[in-house]
Amino acid sequence: MFDDMYREVILDHYKNPRGHGTLDDPDAHADGQNPLCGDEVSIYVAFGEDGETIDEVKFSGRGCAISQAATSMLTEMVAGRTAVQVAALDKDELLEEIGIPLTPVRLKCAMLGLTTLKVALHKAKGTALPEGLAGFDDLDLS
Repeated sequence: MFDDMYREVILDHYKNPRGHGTLDDPDAHADGQNPLCGDEVSIYVAFGEDGETIDEVKFSGRGCAISQAATSMLTEMVAGRTAVQVAALDKDELLEEIGIPLTPVRLKCAMLGLTTLKVALHKAKGTALPEGLAGFDDLDLS
């Protein structure tokens, strides 16, 4: 029953993504790609007046329901958090939000947005890259 509810939430985020779009002059930006399945995500971040708090986060991309829905969920999760807080965000928090068990291949799909966001924050603010980024070495993050 709970799996069905979470599947509906995932489909809703896929069909009606939150935070979808681009920012014209982002404070942070990165592009991520998973060549195994073709998923692509670009992340755009605008910081608030303090220069650390995420005021707005947008994404564009294409791919499977899991990659796009997880990135949509992520945009809601990180608004109002600081770059340092998001850099320390554990993947389990996002997986809990997704709410259904994922195969290893789907796990990479689900983590694409989070990993890309952390790369954007690293490039803009020098925050730490995700521990175990080497585990995502088949992702093309620029």
